[in-house]
Amino acid sequence: MLEVYQCALNSRLLLGSARYPSPAVLQEAVRAAGAEVVTVSLRRESGGERAGQGFWTLIRELGVRVLPNTAGCHSVKEAVTTAHMAREVFNTPWLKLEVIGEDDTLQPDVFGLTEAARILCAEGFQVFPYTTEDLVVAERLLAAGCQVLMPWGAPIGSGRGLNNLFGLKALRAHFPRVPLIIDAGLGLPSHAAQALELGFDAVLVNTAIAQARDPVQMAQAFAQAVSAGAAAHAAGPIEPRDLAAPSTPLIGTAFRG
Repeated sequence: MLEVYQCALNSRLLLGSARYPSPAVLQEAVRAAGAEVVTVSLRRESGGERAGQGFWTLIRELGVRVLPNTAGCHSVKEAVTTAHMAREVFNTPWLKLEVIGEDDTLQPDVFGLTEAARILCAEGFQVFPYTTEDLVVAERLLAAGCQVLMPWGAPIGSGRGLNNLFGLKALRAHFPRVPLIIDAGLGLPSHAAQALELGFDAVLVNTAIAQARDPVQMAQAFAQAVSAGAAAHAAGPIEPRDLAAPSTPLIGTAFRG
């Protein structure tokens, strides 16, 4: 079970709500994934087809928690203003905080991110910051009041998986008791399984599911991969070796002279 901000979640798979072929497919995918948390962009939903009561009806029918995000924000002021609107619209203190610093990779602006996190945590928001695997930035975000971190696996929508294994392993090792959710860049269920095998607590997936040929089947595949990865980590994987180690012991084996 995953616990974030005193909320217990059975599912370790969080879903984004953008780029699905239709609201009905989104709804089916969420159910197939067994997801309990769905992210939603205030800007996207206010101007898109699922705006207003239609989107709220869909969310209520699913019975999931909404995690509003500040997608598309490029400054502290913009992110804080969007956060205030999101709290009013969605009636939740939860917030996935994004402050984008580079347009080609959509890499977080870690300076603006930590400043916005400090402001919003002081105002009672429960912040889920979209960040890099940088250890110093992680320390600053935790000091600002964040109780969970969402490091990227790769650039948003790239489908490249876990680009910096060394950095992600270091992050996990340095903060063993902090909930860490891999966000962005996952393209295959195997990427999600790998994240959970490394000890990360959950993954957030959007494009890889929404843009699949069959989003519902892909959502189910990701759910299975997350479950398998978490079970593998709990079971205690063997350490990699440079040399072979025979699986059949030689002690007691008869040899011909």
